[in-house]
Amino acid sequence: MRFRRTIGMISVMLVVVSACGSSKSNGAKAPTKLGKGEGAVSILAWPGYAESGKNDKTVDWVHPFEKQTGCKATVKEFGTSDDAVQLMRTGAWDVVSASGDATLRLIATNDVAPVNTALVPNYADIAPWLKNKEWNSVGGKMYGIPHGWGANLLMYNKNVVKPAPTSWGAVFDASSPYKGKITAYDDPIYIADAALYLMKTNTALGIKDPYALDQKQFAAAVALLKKQKTVVGEYWSDFAKEQSAFTSGSLVLGTTWQVITNLIQADKKSPPVAAILPSEGSTAWSDTWMVSSKTKHPNCAYEWLNWIASAKVQAEVAQWFGEAPANLKACALTTDKNFCAGYGAQDATFYNQLHYWTTPQAKCVDGRTDVQCTTYADWSRAWDEIKG
Repeated sequence: MRFRRTIGMISVMLVVVSACGSSKSNGAKAPTKLGKGEGAVSILAWPGYAESGKNDKTVDWVHPFEKQTGCKATVKEFGTSDDAVQLMRTGAWDVVSASGDATLRLIATNDVAPVNTALVPNYADIAPWLKNKEWNSVGGKMYGIPHGWGANLLMYNKNVVKPAPTSWGAVFDASSPYKGKITAYDDPIYIADAALYLMKTNTALGIKDPYALDQKQFAAAVALLKKQKTVVGEYWSDFAKEQSAFTSGSLVLGTTWQVITNLIQADKKSPPVAAILPSEGSTAWSDTWMVSSKTKHPNCAYEWLNWIASAKVQAEVAQWFGEAPANLKACALTTDKNFCAGYGAQDATFYNQLHYWTTPQAKCVDGRTDVQCTTYADWSRAWDEIKG
């Protein structure tokens, strides 16, 4: 389970977001066929995505990969999407597990290549609703293999928050009786959560996509978040801190991930909590394994893509990390047979209510061409203002 942060340096974003303004493919090409493995592959991964037994001897899908393919794996973990982007720019790594807030940046700067999915047999078993999306494809080309995903849910203390909430309005109510005990995700991407709420409750704004906001729409979302700040007790980005706060009772209501809810519910010392998908739907994250455009080990890189997309490994990763697997056949292989149901992994109805993280850019991702949308640099500056 990872400490998720998106972008921390506005100076970097000013360069990157302008590059992301184009929807054209970046010129890199996918291989048409594969040959013998080169004997090595270098992997950049979120913590928990490429386990080799160093954290738990029983959790290891890297060494079996090496044994089966003959590709010696070198794994480096990163802590933020910005770290991943910077490391991939060096050309020293063959593959990376990129979140939706990093994928378009990597594509725009020509650091990753499109993937020939026909050369990844396990791609056929990936959930269709994760394929050819705005965060993992450009110009009709897939730029990676979907990995795990998860929704940003609304969690509440069942002993305190009554009646049970059904809407995100519970965390945006400036007169909330839970003032000081509400939490929100600490990142500029959280602006999309406010935009999603407004998209459903203030249709006059005309928001069609929470990541495609013109100046008027953006101003409305920022204004809502500034009002929300008056009731927020603390913002979180480290799952362990949110877990601790709900366990102690200092927080009783706010955005969360399913894995955090599970951990709190498993702690007998914690008050009872529940997490829901509110009536407006939710934002979410989806990760993608991408191949460097400068890879020196393309055959082993594709071996890794196919390995990590296999049902058995997907089941292992999902359970260890705490997310829904992209390979639907993984659900039959989890040790907890109710695991996938708990994460909505096979529920297309659940998935269709989610809006996955993608990088806001000047060219509106909702298809509008008559206006210019706000960029992530705009979002980052606004987030600093919101928090004060």
